[in-house]
Amino acid sequence: MAEPEIPERFLEGYARILAEVADTGRRLTRDELETRRTLGREAAEAGHQLRALVRLHLSETRAVWPLTTRGAGATDAVLGAVEQTVDAFAEGFERAQRITVRREEAARREFIDDLLYGRSDLGRLAERATRFGLRLSRAHAVAVAAGPEAYTESDAVPRSVEAALLARFGGRKILLTTKDGRLVCIAPGSQPDVLRYFAKQAHAATDGGQVAVGRPHRGPGGVVHSYDEALDALDLAQRMGLDDPVLYASDLLVYPVLTRDRQAMADLVRSELGPLKEARGGAEPLLRTLSVYFDAGCVAAETARRLSLSVRALTYRLERIHQLTGSDPSDPMHRYTLQTAVIGARLLDWPAKEL
Repeated sequence: MAEPEIPERFLEGYARILAEVADTGRRLTRDELETRRTLGREAAEAGHQLRALVRLHLSETRAVWPLTTRGAGATDAVLGAVEQTVDAFAEGFERAQRITVRREEAARREFIDDLLYGRSDLGRLAERATRFGLRLSRAHAVAVAAGPEAYTESDAVPRSVEAALLARFGGRKILLTTKDGRLVCIAPGSQPDVLRYFAKQAHAATDGGQVAVGRPHRGPGGVVHSYDEALDALDLAQRMGLDDPVLYASDLLVYPVLTRDRQAMADLVRSELGPLKEARGGAEPLLRTLSVYFDAGCVAAETARRLSLSVRALTYRLERIHQLTGSDPSDPMHRYTLQTAVIGARLLDWPAKEL
């Protein structure tokens, strides 16, 4: 595509300055330098490229060169004036660009905050989204990556993840940002490969950080919903001790169901597991034994290995649990109730917190 033609006004007074410099050997005045900076700023605001503008100045210099070369001294003075002119022009141009970048970043951050917090009019939010490559009328999914430290967009980790995504999905409508120290990726719900790749890159870049992926939802409110699901999955992983590198909200739906009636779950934990507090050392060791036992598929040998116990010691613990609670972990009739209570205890942070 051809570059737009640059108006001659951005060279206003340039030929005259070169001619005067050739005659007198003077340097550019403060007002002339400020005029060049102003023209550079206006050229940036008009959307012209700095390379093309520098080329325009050099072409004009060549055009007036025969009129300004009047000896070695004049040549040196003219070249110095060209250097001053281009430098001042570029300074104004770059200053305008920095201001534009800051404004764009502020607008982008405001949009992201409104989008992820569900603020602003949804119709207006959808209109603003097109500026950032999102069509909120379609379904989108959100992935959130949490690492060992908090990240901002200017950090090396987000930049490396963004570079990897752009290299692979340059033509896709993807929004990558940071929020509350975490990496956030928003992608069309019809393109799960984007979020899988983001999860892989973020896990590696954050030195083994954990990534959660919300379900796809439609509309501006759908992005918030998916984002909240991803955050809830990360919180759930921390409370439940889930160490999977990638968590999918769709695989964890059973946990919100179990805690939907918090009071009923608290009653179950108290009635089934409350007696474990009477054990020597409190409830925690026996609760951990049950948790590992169920995670190991109720296989005694594997459970003992994970707990660094002998099978005999494990058997004693299970018998002690049976004595205290009246429920036998090895009995299929009792197992479901006990396992549900154990999950509830982990979700409610019992016995660390009283129910």
